[in-house]
Amino acid sequence: MDLHSGLPYWIIKNPLFDYYNPLKENLDTDIIIIGSGITGALVAHELCRIGLKCCVVDKRSIATGSSAASTALLQYEIDVPLYRMAKQIGEQNAVIAYRSCLQSISDIENVLKETGIGADFEWMPSIFYASNEKGVKLIEHEYEIRKRHGLPTELLNKEELHKRYKLETYAGALLNHQSAQIDAYKAATKLFRFHLQKDDLRIFTHTEIISCEETSQGCRLETREGLVIQCKYVIIAAGFEAGQFLPKKVMKLTSTYALISHPVDHKDLWTKRCLIWETGEPYIYVRTCNNRIIIGGEDEEFCDPEARDELLRKKTEILEKKFHNLLPTVPFETEMAWCGTFSTTKDGLPFIGTWPGMQHIFFDLGYGGNGITFSMIGAQIIRNTLQGIEDERSDIFGFQRIV
Repeated sequence: MDLHSGLPYWIIKNPLFDYYNPLKENLDTDIIIIGSGITGALVAHELCRIGLKCCVVDKRSIATGSSAASTALLQYEIDVPLYRMAKQIGEQNAVIAYRSCLQSISDIENVLKETGIGADFEWMPSIFYASNEKGVKLIEHEYEIRKRHGLPTELLNKEELHKRYKLETYAGALLNHQSAQIDAYKAATKLFRFHLQKDDLRIFTHTEIISCEETSQGCRLETREGLVIQCKYVIIAAGFEAGQFLPKKVMKLTSTYALISHPVDHKDLWTKRCLIWETGEPYIYVRTCNNRIIIGGEDEEFCDPEARDELLRKKTEILEKKFHNLLPTVPFETEMAWCGTFSTTKDGLPFIGTWPGMQHIFFDLGYGGNGITFSMIGAQIIRNTLQGIEDERSDIFGFQRIV
């Protein structure tokens, strides 16, 4: 299935990673990572960093799946608000999930710093505004529980939003200064390049895995071409395409849309170029990339690529209109538009770890709007598990909550 269509900005902005190395013979190794997007890259980094030998396998070119279409906002807020999540999984667990995402942003920054990659990581303020009366109540509840647990948040009224940020909103918003944005495609490709050179990481592209099963010795994988891979552990970092390796469906597929503007004079942008998103569903979100503006959202709960693509023009018009209503003094003219498919879960949390009963097949599935921060958490949990180190996050993000 095509994970995106249109022309994602990131593969225009960056040179394509022209790496072609399909598996041509049977392989015996320690650890196989399935997926070469930002999730697979972070997993590979964490394993290489502690001296574990691993290989990456992907049926596509490196990072040309969902990572190429990601708008790459890094926020500690999860798609399910904290106060609602507290009712679903308990307040203590919900707070740990939110704090883990907050810490994950700094951890991603550290990974990019220690490898010298950068990947356009940039700390940004984030505004979460009320779209309607229902959103006003949400903001009130959310502010109360975040303040109670010491999470970074500030409550702004409608007038303050307009005066400080040029925003025309229905009501007030929550502001925090600990969000960030990156170029996910650049991060993934440069992390792989770094470890190819430093740690002799092996990457096999254009190699599709069609079966993966545990054996008494570890795991046995088979490729579309009939080649066999034997290994001790498998880590599946293939997004919603990981579904073929799971005993049952754990996520729903969603189509999403994104636009990027022509370059805009910096003086015409809003204050501090903060990230912006709303309480409404489906919500829209806004960020910048240098002097361009990116708008995303208008999600639809279906995954048919043809139906998704047919809506691109209509969704472009809707997103443009919403942006002009929100920031009427900021010029915006679409230069590129694209759409993609991603996965969401009922509680807004990822699935990380082994399926109950499995011992050698791990999953790092950062589903939802926090995919990249979740992926960092997953890479750390799996690294710790392989080292025999307990991690309190394992139960919160594990499969046992649905099995």
